Amino acid sequence: MAAERIFDRAVPVRLQGRGCEERRLNVRVNIELLSISNPVHRKDLAVRLTDDTDPFFLYNLVISEEDFQSLKSQQGLLVDFSAFPQKFIDLLQQCIQEQNKDTPRFLLQLVSSAPALDHTPVSLNVVETNPFKHLTHLSLKFLPGTDAEIKKFLANCLKCLKEDKWMLEEKLRNTEEDLTRQLSYTQQSLSEKSRELDKLKNEWTSYTTALTNKHSQELTNEKERALQAQTQYQQQHEQQKKELETLHQKSIQQLQNRLSELEVINKDLTERRYKGDSTVRELKAKLSGIEDECQRAKQEVLSLRRENTTLDAECHEKEKLINQLQTRVAVLEQEIKDKDQLVTRTKEVLDATQEQKVILEESTEEKQRHIEKLETTIKSLSAELLKANEIIKKLQGDLKTLMSKLKLKNTVTIQQEKLLGEKEERLQKEQRELQEMGQSLRMKEQEVCKLQEQLESTIQKLEESKQLLKTNENVISWLNRQLSEVQMAKRLDTSASTHGGGRAASSPHGMPDRPSFPSSGINHPISPLYAFQNFLEPTHSKNTSSPSLLSLQVQFNTQLSKLNRCSDAQTGTATSHPANKENGDHLGLESKYLKKKDDSIPLRGLSQNTLNSEYLRPYLPAKAQPLPKAAGTPASAYFPG
Repeated sequence: MAAERIFDRAVPVRLQGRGCEERRLNVRVNIELLSISNPVHRKDLAVRLTDDTDPFFLYNLVISEEDFQSLKSQQGLLVDFSAFPQKFIDLLQQCIQEQNKDTPRFLLQLVSSAPALDHTPVSLNVVETNPFKHLTHLSLKFLPGTDAEIKKFLANCLKCLKEDKWMLEEKLRNTEEDLTRQLSYTQQSLSEKSRELDKLKNEWTSYTTALTNKHSQELTNEKERALQAQTQYQQQHEQQKKELETLHQKSIQQLQNRLSELEVINKDLTERRYKGDSTVRELKAKLSGIEDECQRAKQEVLSLRRENTTLDAECHEKEKLINQLQTRVAVLEQEIKDKDQLVTRTKEVLDATQEQKVILEESTEEKQRHIEKLETTIKSLSAELLKANEIIKKLQGDLKTLMSKLKLKNTVTIQQEKLLGEKEERLQKEQRELQEMGQSLRMKEQEVCKLQEQLESTIQKLEESKQLLKTNENVISWLNRQLSEVQMAKRLDTSASTHGGGRAASSPHGMPDRPSFPSSGINHPISPLYAFQNFLEPTHSKNTSSPSLLSLQVQFNTQLSKLNRCSDAQTGTATSHPANKENGDHLGLESKYLKKKDDSIPLRGLSQNTLNSEYLRPYLPAKAQPLPKAAGTPASAYFPG
């Protein structure tokens, strides 16, 4: 016995008892279709009323097809048994929709003959209210559950609760395991990043100390050189003092102009440095957003894998889940498009950063050229130009800082390119999984089509077998009628012989002797069965092309041969006629045409004495053909008259 649950929901009900006020109650209605295949395949509708707050509240109703016919005639229903469950569910849903209104149109009433629900039968009425009167669409009588049924119901409830608890515990364990894994992974990544930060700090400090030592040595060397040059210049200064005064004034003016230009360039460089810092911050923010999206994509991949495992266990629900899966595929395609757009955006940002990098390198090269020119001019100048040298050193320090920042930017861009490559690989994996899902769905649809074709072929074979059974039953009924007519003819012959003063002798079984026909060349008594055979033989000679008469003759002769065999086994005597020995051959139809059926008409008209007699055998035909097995042969082909 298989049960299919089609409705399980809490419904508001108005409880009415004898001599009590009406009160409201939430009752859970459970509707199931019970299919029973032993001994006969039939379907029953089981309805159960329970209360979530009261575990001992249980009312049952089982409606079979016979009970539904009586219910249909009593209450004037217009639907069949197959459509009744859905119509009943529609009425219950309308009652649920109308429950929050002040004056609901549809109500559910639970009417009891007793003042309280104390193990007494109740009737559930679906009532439609209008300004004129209350119309009851349906009234079902429920019986209270016995102690065994209540125990069984409580055991099922406890089993369901335990299963829910087990499922929740498993989900909790899985979530805890996932969270611990994520926590360990994040802690490992944090420790690795902290180690990398420490390494970078150590490298940076060593690099800065090396640079300061190098610059200090260069400064001391340049000071010594400047002192040596100063002594030389002082010796030459006295000689070229007058010439240098004029040149000095011109050079001062040129240096002042160059200083102003350098200040402007310095301002531009500082502005560009601030802009570079801002772009680095924006890139970091984008990087964090991309990492968040990557984590979301991982979670989605995990959920997809879980759905794949559940899909293998839920093969019977695939027809219902096809639409949901198609919507899921559309959402995933949209997400993939969004991720592709994000990848293109990040590529554009990378291109922009590379362009900025090229521009900065060009600007650094130009600045180095300017610095070399300034160094050549400073060496040619006197000790009064030391201030300009200090400014140039400051500019060199700024350039070195800019170069270090450029190196950091290069490392960041390389890391971003690696992350982009990993994301593209993940996207390709997700697309492959989606394609595999689509292929599995197509295979299952093809299997469903094959099963439908097999079902149609079996239905056609069933219809053909039903038609064959009908034709066989018609043939048997026609033979019964012919046998009854033969018996009537026999009775008429016997009555005519007694009234005409003919000689009547009794057979060994107490039957009168058959009349002889000397004119036809037959000297022994003839039976009415022989007359019936003679009736069939002229028709056979006239209509040799009609297979229906041959098949009827064969079936009739096989019945007689089987009856003769039974009579031989009972009496134990075997007498044979000298003529027509070849007529005693074993001829007949298949066993399926001679089986007894409940709705078939029995053979009437032959008494046991006539059937057991041995002298019927010589008059049976020697050769016969079996009945045709064509499924589409109509019954009229067997009845030419």
